[in-house]
Amino acid sequence: MIRSNKKNERNDPVITVKQGSKNVYCHQVAILGPSKVTYGGNDKPLLPCGARVVIETDSEVEIIR
Repeated sequence: MIRSNKKNERNDPVITVKQGSKNVYCHQVAILGPSKVTYGGNDKPLLPCGARVVIETDSEVEIIR
């Protein structure tokens, strides 16, 4: 999406917040507590969508659209 925004001179949201099976797209997220960032390396994606870097938290998340 970042590449597409640049190529097409757009400003679509590039951050995906997964909450169970629900996806919310936004430009900014505030994580209001402890979290963990994980990079899965080159072996395989961490999520079925192809994500190789994820931020995990059980804390409250404020989505800023």
